Amino acid sequence: MNRFVDQVAVVTGAGRGIGHAIAARLAAEGARVAVISRSEVNAQRTSEELNRQRPDSARAYAVDVADGQAVADLCGRIVKEFGKVSVLVNNAGITRDRLSMRMPEADWDAVVDTNLKGAFHFAQHLQRPMMKASYGRIVNISSVSGLVGQAGQVNYAASKAGLIGLTKALARELAGRNVTVNAVAPGFIATDMTAELPENMRAQVLERIPLRRFGEPEDIAAVVAFIASPEARYITGQVITVDGGMVM
Repeated sequence: MNRFVDQVAVVTGAGRGIGHAIAARLAAEGARVAVISRSEVNAQRTSEELNRQRPDSARAYAVDVADGQAVADLCGRIVKEFGKVSVLVNNAGITRDRLSMRMPEADWDAVVDTNLKGAFHFAQHLQRPMMKASYGRIVNISSVSGLVGQAGQVNYAASKAGLIGLTKALARELAGRNVTVNAVAPGFIATDMTAELPENMRAQVLERIPLRRFGEPEDIAAVVAFIASPEARYITGQVITVDGGMVM
């Protein structure tokens, strides 16, 4: 399929894991992709990989998504270099897990500023070119932790629940300009983060998943590609859970 021919996609947190898979999927379907990561090395690695598969399909950018002015400057640069933005995928996220009674304020701020405020920054600065074109897709990567909570993740759960509220409010604001806004809530996905889980915890998690396996980054990328495509033109303000049945 080539659902994204002549479209420009911005993917944050695209240096590895789910973001990498999303950027690869959109590029494979014809999009030109702005690959964004906090790490310039990771952004460049992903961009080079995509360009090997399809020449001139990606460019790398490094930014701290929590830095509002830096994001504003970068968004202006991306619009200038690409000419437009059709799709925004807010995937950048971090964890700083700890029980709430022992959580330093700095850990709360770092997670909320990256996961939630970072998504707001990009949506704020890229919605204007979408509205001007009367077309756009914004997809926020939330989490099942934002739906059901998770002990030891009050900061992460709050940030991901906040993304759902952000999604629904933006969907109402932008619907009149043919810009849809949706969220995807992954469950446990096989990434660097989940690879660090102890074996006993992995076993406990698998018991809670009816499909009895972790998902793959490509499972999330496939759903994002649909939601971000012209085919999903009548879907907005929704949260799509991709979790093997974990929270059904």
